Amino acid sequence: MAHRIDLSSIRNIGIMAHIDAGKTTTTERMLFYTGRVHRMGEVDKGTATMDWMTQEQERGITITSAATACYWRDYTINIIDTPGHVDFTAEVERSLRILDGAIGIFSAVEGVQPQSETVWRQADRYGVPRIAFVNKMDRIGADFARVVKMINQQLGSHAVVIQLPLGSEDSFTGIIDVIQSRAHVYGEGIGDKFLDRPLDEKEYIEAEAFREKLIEKLSEVDDTILEKYLEGNRISAEDIKSSLRKQTIANSLVPVLCGSSFKNKGVQMLLDAVVDYLPSPLDIPPIIGTDLETGQEEAVSTDLDAPFCALACKVATDAYDGKLT
Repeated sequence: MAHRIDLSSIRNIGIMAHIDAGKTTTTERMLFYTGRVHRMGEVDKGTATMDWMTQEQERGITITSAATACYWRDYTINIIDTPGHVDFTAEVERSLRILDGAIGIFSAVEGVQPQSETVWRQADRYGVPRIAFVNKMDRIGADFARVVKMINQQLGSHAVVIQLPLGSEDSFTGIIDVIQSRAHVYGEGIGDKFLDRPLDEKEYIEAEAFREKLIEKLSEVDDTILEKYLEGNRISAEDIKSSLRKQTIANSLVPVLCGSSFKNKGVQMLLDAVVDYLPSPLDIPPIIGTDLETGQEEAVSTDLDAPFCALACKVATDAYDGKLT
């Protein structure tokens, strides 16, 4: 008997950003920490797994969408790495059409840039739930608060901070988990080892203010959280996560995380957020298609027992395998 797939443990996601925000580097780190590759590829050296075309390796940019699968916490994450260059917008649009969820990556220095705005609007059009990752927190001029403000104002999204950077630029050493009230401090090396510690008094006051803001946002859209909030009870991390997952999938909130992919900081927590907040195929509404025989519109839901039905976003020609869809 064939092994039956548990659809709730699948995440079909895309990574979208302006060119040079660190999209392919972030994907490389995700593949490394999930054990999909055993050596981190670098875009600048032309060794990135997802930049498979010779032209991409020579130029250090992503030109076509590439897909791969990796595994994290017993979940399967299918990743599509989309181009960030304005010339390849159609390629991004085709990819977004088939995604269940996405990670929007923003540079902590430049913030919202023209192409990140373009792909964000495309994702709005297709109703793709998102989480935002403020990358390059180690760079000179990194400003986390400014980028969060830009996401809210320029993109019109309700961004909610669930992580805070510990320091910035040269002094960026780790991440504060606002929901759990813990700090993850990284040493040198490949980011596989970090110290998980309680917050000191100053960190706790800052994190608590953001936790309070997050709970207020959730209570505006979630009656269960509102009830607990009005009763004055401390709302548990599990309650916050469960509510935030629902609101992310409903496209009413966008959780914001931070890190530095190139310096190997924050990528494992980003993988956790993909699993915790982005939808499985069971969480998305049915796809509306047209029956070729009757011309009638029909809703196609995600069902393993239904006849095969798929959205194809790409046709590639392979020297050995011929045409692949």
